[in-house]
Amino acid sequence: MKEECKVLLDTLNKVTACYRHLVLTIGGTSDSKSLREELKKTSQKAQDLAVANRNKLTAILKDKNVSHEDKAEVERLWVLFSSCMEILEVDMRRALELSHEFPLNVPAKHLLQTGMTGGTSGVVARAMSVHNLKYEADHNIDVIDLKELEDEINQVEEMMYEMEMKVNVPHWTIEAKQVPGAELKSTVSVGASSVSMISTNDNKSCDLSKLVAGIIFTAVLIIAIILAVCVVKLS
Repeated sequence: MKEECKVLLDTLNKVTACYRHLVLTIGGTSDSKSLREELKKTSQKAQDLAVANRNKLTAILKDKNVSHEDKAEVERLWVLFSSCMEILEVDMRRALELSHEFPLNVPAKHLLQTGMTGGTSGVVARAMSVHNLKYEADHNIDVIDLKELEDEINQVEEMMYEMEMKVNVPHWTIEAKQVPGAELKSTVSVGASSVSMISTNDNKSCDLSKLVAGIIFTAVLIIAIILAVCVVKLS
């Protein structure tokens, strides 16, 4: 059950990241009817996964037979899930604002030249294939139904409120599995070791160059002395 929760949460994270990527293209050169349809599908998928995550995690947290260790791990997953939901809500609100600013059915409204070009179907395809969910595509959609998006935002907000009421897991009570910035430190240490290796190699190369230069200088000096002696004798 715990492993299944991890898989569901990982899937939700990936779909949420995909949704953010699509939201950032609204009003850009990649914006189109197809993009707006993909936004709706990805948003719906994220909400379905959110409900599945909530149900799984809530069931485990309310189970009194769960061991203390497993409960602590599930509480950590709950906090991650809550954070993911907050990000999803923010992105949905951003999508609503941008869709108001850049409606596709108004030809006079110029889109932003963001420099982001190319199709977004590849990104969506990866996210949609993470979990086997089926959606009915409506090919007659011109633009995102803003009223429907507002309703979805309200549903997400309401679900987050219910989550806080049903399960009380304060974020500050969860212990992290690693010290803050551990990933950054590990990256820095790897980078420092790489720089150290490069510096060592550079020093070795520098020493070799100095040795070669010294030999050449000595050879030139000896030849100059011999020539000087020859000139003196000939004169």
